[in-house]
Amino acid sequence: MGDTIFALASARGKAGVAVFRISGPLAHEAVGRLCSLPAPRRAGLRLLVWQGDVLDEALVLRFDAGASFTGEASAELQVHGSLAVVKAVARVLGEMPGLRMAEAGEFTRRALENGRLDLAQVEGLADLIDAETEAQRRQAMRVLSGAIGRRAEGWRKALIRAGALVEATIDFADEDVPVDVTPEVLGLIDVLRAELQREIAGTGAAERVRDGFEVAILGAPNVGKSTLLNALAGREAAITSEIAGTTRDVIEVRMDLAGLAVTVLDTAGLRETEDRVEQIGVARAMERAQAAELRVFLLSHPGEVLMLTPQPGDIVVLGKADLHLDEPHAISGLTGRGIDALIARIADRLSEMAASAGAMTRERHRVAMLRAFEALESARSQLERPGGATELVAADLRQAMLALDLLVGRLDVENLLDEIFASFCIGK
Repeated sequence: MGDTIFALASARGKAGVAVFRISGPLAHEAVGRLCSLPAPRRAGLRLLVWQGDVLDEALVLRFDAGASFTGEASAELQVHGSLAVVKAVARVLGEMPGLRMAEAGEFTRRALENGRLDLAQVEGLADLIDAETEAQRRQAMRVLSGAIGRRAEGWRKALIRAGALVEATIDFADEDVPVDVTPEVLGLIDVLRAELQREIAGTGAAERVRDGFEVAILGAPNVGKSTLLNALAGREAAITSEIAGTTRDVIEVRMDLAGLAVTVLDTAGLRETEDRVEQIGVARAMERAQAAELRVFLLSHPGEVLMLTPQPGDIVVLGKADLHLDEPHAISGLTGRGIDALIARIADRLSEMAASAGAMTRERHRVAMLRAFEALESARSQLERPGGATELVAADLRQAMLALDLLVGRLDVENLLDEIFASFCIGK
């Protein structure tokens, strides 16, 4: 019999409502010592009484084993969110024999162990908790709903079929197999390879949606980069002055553009300099800009050549629009001219990148799919080779299946779990 755990599932601090979650074999018994239990999966308003003292009036919910988030017998107490009430309820639950405070992510870990969630869904839940933008919310909900598990299960069924056909040729090696299974196995492998390739290609964009895109503002000193950053941020995020080289380090501002999480980088002005500190700033600017998903080049005059060359898809605009009244892509962070159009261009570029995002959102997913793809490549090579070893094809197909099982946690992934659950709060 496992431990019964409890924790505050809502945010700490004064609030209208605070939620305590209790899960484990003694969950119903513990709540029953405070009040009468409502019917399963029903809510009831109850007075919580402990040793003759009324703690609070709470909304009490009861879930039987198999019908709760964790898969265990569970209950929730929705109490008034004052600090005193929360402290009193936590103290009483802690005094009950057999109950203990939950560890970080322990409720979700139990949901995984009891088959209520797969490993990818756990990661989706973590992403949903951390979501800041609409795109992050939608992507996290897609993963949490089981999209990765469904995709992996479809691939797994195809691998089982291919493996069964290959194994049949091994089992009946000394007999005449009535049908050549190679064309069907190759067909299944080719479909799987194509789907894996698409998903592998989309993991980079999906990671950027989850973690956020980086957009670097580049230009010569005193061209207006910091003023532009402040205009985009809607606040004084960077110091501006008429002195060239004011910005020495990379300044980062996080914002939401078209539902996407974006970090805009204000970098040191690009120029040759003898100032050692400014040289470090320019080197950092070049490094961060090259790693960014998008660069905005702010020029002082048409045709200006900077130390870094724009790449296809980068945005080039003229700064200080009051000096370039006839230029359609001139902007001014000071007056606001062209800022809305620039924001729209940035959002369009990033939305194009985000559109290629697949269901897989993490490097772990990409590595697992890459291993499966490589195993399929090896199997295909063996099948096409005259006299290829059927046993090796079967082994490759099994390796591909093991790699896909890693996606949803069917294999022993204990070494991953501590890292994953460390990002969860205590009540989750």
